Amino acid sequence: MNVFTTDNIRNVVLLGHGGCGKTSLVEAMAYVSGLTTRIGKVTDGNTISDYDKEEIKRKFSISTAVVPIIWNNCKINVLDAPGYFDFVGEAEEAVAAADAAIIVVSGKAGVEVGTQKAWELCEKYKLPRMFFVTEMDVDHASFRQVVEDLTELYGKKIAPFYQPIREDEKFVGYINVCKMEGRRFTDIGKRKPCEIPEYCKENLAICREALMDAVAETSEEFMERYFNGDEFTVSEIRAAMKFNVCDGSVIPVSMGSSAELRNIHNLMNDMVELFPSPDKKECAGFNAKTNEIFEANYSFAKAKSAYVFKTIVDPFIGKYSLIKVCSGVIKSDDVLYNNDKDAEEKLSKLYVMQGNKPIEVPELHAGDIGAIGKLNSTKTGDTLSTKSTPIMYGRTEISKPYTYMSYRAKNKGDEDKISQALSKMMEEDLTLKMVNDAENRQTLLYGMGDQHLDVVVSKLEEKFKVGVELGKPKVAFRETLRKKSDVDSKYKKQTGGHGQYGHVKMTFEPSGDLETPFVFEQMVVGGAVPKNYFPAVEKGLQDSVGKGPLAGYPVVGVKAVLYDGSYHPVDSSEMAFKMATIQAFKKGFMDASPVLLEPIVSMKVLVPDKYTGDVMGDLNKRRGRVLGMNPVAGGKQEVIADVPMKEIFGYSTVLRSMTGGSGIFEYEFARYEQAPSDVQEQEVAARAAEGE
Repeated sequence: MNVFTTDNIRNVVLLGHGGCGKTSLVEAMAYVSGLTTRIGKVTDGNTISDYDKEEIKRKFSISTAVVPIIWNNCKINVLDAPGYFDFVGEAEEAVAAADAAIIVVSGKAGVEVGTQKAWELCEKYKLPRMFFVTEMDVDHASFRQVVEDLTELYGKKIAPFYQPIREDEKFVGYINVCKMEGRRFTDIGKRKPCEIPEYCKENLAICREALMDAVAETSEEFMERYFNGDEFTVSEIRAAMKFNVCDGSVIPVSMGSSAELRNIHNLMNDMVELFPSPDKKECAGFNAKTNEIFEANYSFAKAKSAYVFKTIVDPFIGKYSLIKVCSGVIKSDDVLYNNDKDAEEKLSKLYVMQGNKPIEVPELHAGDIGAIGKLNSTKTGDTLSTKSTPIMYGRTEISKPYTYMSYRAKNKGDEDKISQALSKMMEEDLTLKMVNDAENRQTLLYGMGDQHLDVVVSKLEEKFKVGVELGKPKVAFRETLRKKSDVDSKYKKQTGGHGQYGHVKMTFEPSGDLETPFVFEQMVVGGAVPKNYFPAVEKGLQDSVGKGPLAGYPVVGVKAVLYDGSYHPVDSSEMAFKMATIQAFKKGFMDASPVLLEPIVSMKVLVPDKYTGDVMGDLNKRRGRVLGMNPVAGGKQEVIADVPMKEIFGYSTVLRSMTGGSGIFEYEFARYEQAPSDVQEQEVAARAAEGE
């Protein structure tokens, strides 16, 4: 593949609701541009960007793929990002590496939740964007309806560029709304002028008005002329578009059909003409040597630096670090420095990825996207630069996983293999986490949703040949007491030779501090228990609080006071006093109204206004206490509630089905609270059954 300079590069991410046709659009662009000689289909499992076995099996994208497409002497690095919410981390990585976005909308399904989430991602990263309405060849696809819905959501910046011409329910051509001219398709990428059909004129008037509104909004002069009834020339419209698409004040809407390869050439023309090259964007890092801001701005003349935005770890194709060059020109024999890990990395080869196919290139210019194979220390989020100018760029903000399940190996002895496989998968997927919960003797797997965890289990079997079973995680309860008890405990054992004798009198009561397991005090008078046995008593308490007498959970908030006892000059030992204390604790604890404490999390749920009632009702069912609501921009509400940890298992699935996928939540541990009696009884019975 040829080397492209910064001004001839476009980095474009495809976003949209799951199943709206992003991967099919990549196939169409690849075919029309001459990159491929056949069109792959998602249903046939032979597309360039969905190459993983899981993607082929499930027929949707799971990870971001890069496909470089050459068009009009420009290299368009197309990043095909997943639309399903469980794989949002992949989309976030892709958006961070892109300079513009195409939000794909199905003409049949219309504007969906994923469309709006894609818009929010573009807003967050201030990306210039364009809508592409696909499936125009399908019955009941309505371009007009999509334009109206988008205008209602995002206002007058929505500017329809084309309008479909349909005859006998077939997609046969389009009207260029800017030039007010009709075109009829003749062949792939070819068309001829045609009359604008009479039946199209009503919808054309709507599209034309929307386009003129968007152009008029771009300057006061244009606004004045618009109100005076002046017509804008085609060149004025295109000039306004070029400038205002880059700053996000105009959002073009294009349309076409990926299946029939219709109007794909116009989309690629617009990507080259309207989207900015990387050098039109700002990009700044931090120079670790001078402690100053490093203005990289995708300039080829500055010191070399690149940001690793994604890692591919595959047992079959190896490890590749996907980079975006932020400054300078990176060559295949460079030695680069990773300041995050304080390590030098020798590059042997440079690649551009075409899906999972690495193509070797001699160099990559600032703004380009490529890949480096087999880097030892470098991980996603690291910066590569020169040792003389060590740069660090801010890491991409990736969504945090809150859905979790416990897992165990299907086959004994596979535990090490599983943890190695998971650590490789975590290098690739930053939304996957593995946590060892020693207290409940379980290992937890965190992901973005149930489907995400299901894919992880499937990948473990398929790629790494190890099986795991997911299960409901145990909740970390605590035990404490509510009253005071007084215990007299004697440990006596007579064997041949020395016996064992320890005798303690103790009180147990709440200490008021639920952060600390126990507080030990002694008030022994007259040496009834010699001082040298006090540590043994404390050790007995230490051994007892790890596993409480009620249900075997750790004990907190106990004050234990040793006030009397007795000893034997020959038979007493530290061991005997420790055992006497353990007996005392068991009895004293159970006599002092023991209770279970359950963990409470502080939860924030962000949902559109219309779902707040449903969400609050559901939280009440989960024994949650709604503490308040905050209105958030974009017609949303943030519901704040305290919810028992036990009740949030499976919440992500319920929230999605309740809000059509638009609700998101986060939580953090807040405190422990006394569990209701029915929960306590269930838990004690379950632990007793487990013990048996």
